[in-house]
Amino acid sequence: MQTYKELLAQREALERQIANARASELSEAVSRARGLITEYGLTQEDVFPARSAKTGKAKGTVAAKYRDPFTGATWTGRGRAPLWIAGRDRTQFAI
Repeated sequence: MQTYKELLAQREALERQIANARASELSEAVSRARGLITEYGLTQEDVFPARSAKTGKAKGTVAAKYRDPFTGATWTGRGRAPLWIAGRDRTQFAI
């Protein structure tokens, strides 16, 4: 059975080997990528295109549909209903 110190030494040796292998493989990957870029004459925009604008509905404000006649507070009809309209007939508050 190995001692704690021996196991720590083995771990350090393995971590060094891992770091060296990673550095070596990264170097090879970068050189292959550069070779492909040169071979095909790629530009930065070809490899990393700009992000396109998001498509979909535009977000913005929504017109109010309901108004409290006493305070003038309004509500769009979205989300949780305010206390002044909760549990009541909404047609009487319609704008």
